[in-house]
Parts: sequence; C-alpha cells; structure tokens
Amino acid sequence: MKKKPVILGIESSCDDTGVSIIRGRDVLSNIIIHQKIHKKYGGVVPELASRLHDINITKAVKKAFLSARVTRYQIDAVSFTLGPGLIGSLLVGASFAKSFSMGLEIPLLTVNHIQAHILSHFIRNANVNNSYPKFPFLSLVISGGHTQIIKVNDFFQMEILGTTLDDSVGEALDKVARMLGFYYPGGPMIEFFSKNGNNKKFTFSKPIVNGLNFSFSGFKNDVSQFIIKKLKKNTLFIKHNLSDICASIQKIIAEILLEKVKKSVIYTGIYRIVLAGGVSANYEIRKTFMSFAEKHKKYEIFIPNKNFTTDNGAMIAITGLFKYERNIFDSLHVTPYSKFKTFSL
Repeated sequence: MKKKPVILGIESSCDDTGVSIIRGRDVLSNIIIHQKIHKKYGGVVPELASRLHDINITKAVKKAFLSARVTRYQIDAVSFTLGPGLIGSLLVGASFAKSFSMGLEIPLLTVNHIQAHILSHFIRNANVNNSYPKFPFLSLVISGGHTQIIKVNDFFQMEILGTTLDDSVGEALDKVARMLGFYYPGGPMIEFFSKNGNNKKFTFSKPIVNGLNFSFSGFKNDVSQFIIKKLKKNTLFIKHNLSDICASIQKIIAEILLEKVKKSVIYTGIYRIVLAGGVSANYEIRKTFMSFAEKHKKYEIFIPNKNFTTDNGAMIAITGLFKYERNIFDSLHVTPYSKFKTFSL
C-alpha cells in the first residue's frame, strides 16, 4: 500500500495561529491559538498580531505534534500561508516554515489563503455532507477580509467571478455590531442575539450592484441611519429591540449572498455551491442556503463544519498535500504578499 504523505500546515495570515498535521486527507491534529488582546482595540492591530504569532507559533507546533502523535522526522513536507494577509503575521509563519524545511531537508509548499478555505472541503468529513464536492463548482468565500464568488474547475484552476467593491461581509457585520455597542469581533455577537429575534421586524435596503460583485457600504450606512433615527425618538431603542435588529440584519445579509449566488448559477450553469470562510459559520446564512437547496433539488450545497470555517492549519495542510502530490514545490526565496494574487501557479 502506498504511504500517505504527512503534511505540516501553518496558518498565520491574520490573528489566529493555526498549526495542523494531516496524513493523506485525515486530520491528525488541528491547533488554533486565538489572540484575544485585539478585542479592546476594536479590531486586529497588525504589529501586535505579528508579535503574538512569534510567541504562539512554537507553542502551537508542539501541541500539534503531541496531539498527532508523530515526530518531526515523519513529516514529508511543510506548507504555509504565503498570502494574502497581514504582512508581519505572514512573515512569522513563512520564517518558521522555511527553517523547518531547511532543518529537515523536506519540501516547502506555499499556499494561497483563499484557495485553502475552498479546498478545506477536501479534508475527510470536513463538511456537513461528509463528501467531497465534484468539479466544477462555485465557491462563495465569505470572511472578515474577503467576499468572493469563485468558479473552481480543479484544485489549482480557479477563476474569480465576483468580489466586494468595498467592505467584506465580515467587516460589514463587525462595523454594524459596533453601532449596536458590541465589542470586536461583533459578527458572532449579532448571531448570538439574533436567535430570539424576529427577522421580519425591520427591513433594510439591498445594494444594487451590477454583475456578480458585492457592495456592503450602502447597507452599512442604511443600518447606521436607521439606528440614529430611532435613537433620536427613543434612547432605549437598541436595548428594547436588540434581538429583532440582529435577526433582521442577518436575514438581509443572507439574502444578499444567496441572490448573488443564484445569479452566478445562471451565468455559469453550475448548480454545485461550496461555502467557505469564517462567516460561513453563521447560523442564518447556513440555514438560508440549506433551506434553498432543499426546495430546489437542482442545487447541491456544501457547507463546512464549523471547526473548518475560521482560519486553521488543516486547510493549509490539505492544499499543500495537493501540491505535494503534483510535485509542485517552492523555493526558500519566496516572499509573502499582503494583497490578493491570482490562483495561477
């Protein structure tokens, strides 16, 4: 029987330090160390994030090896996030991965962060279907930094069909949450308070954007004006209506995303949809897409299990695995990039 490659994956694109070890498509360990300090600043502070990655990465790697019950000499290759992300944070992960590669004389594999979110669905039992999506498919990538619709023809053949023209959906949720008095990250707080709310209580305008692109700045401003107007009449408006406000916000966000996906299906003729990224953990978005697929049998929806939605090392490791199987190795001279680059190799 052919030996399954053992890959070490390192994710450090933002504020989460993720380290994972996989054997083939099976996850042996998946360690994530969160940086809670950013809450008091209302967002991620890049300099603090890189400093904490420097402290946390060794801890995360040690925990990953202990949990996986393998030694460093059993690792066949090391993969890491090259970009996009915060350059200081990326450099910490890159430096560690390069040193690990040199020290053990094993291949180095660079990974595109967005591509990794999509390919996390190829980890065994990584989504609610417990199956792998077949090519081609459309992926809706929704996170704190990205909102994109991507046509996926193969592991390394992807085409961006639509992207946000301003804020990402996660960024918009965090900014709206701040208007409601929540601390960063605010998206999960909106979800929490929405559970007992009436999502039809308040209505907000949907942005009109041509094609498959997104825009959330208008939506954000609409919510802001709504709150300001209501507070002028009643200073306790938010307190008395918090759950209904949160539920109504989530409903409109989910509808905006679904409508764009439906347009992308008409454009491509592809009915297989894969959700990816941190915001895909949102209950209302998941429910909206699953309910739609149940009513429209042509659609096949893949939704990641929640432990594979946020940034993690397993998604970096699985993408590295596919490069390893194709003998696509990288040089020690590669340089991380902060802004989005093409998927082409």
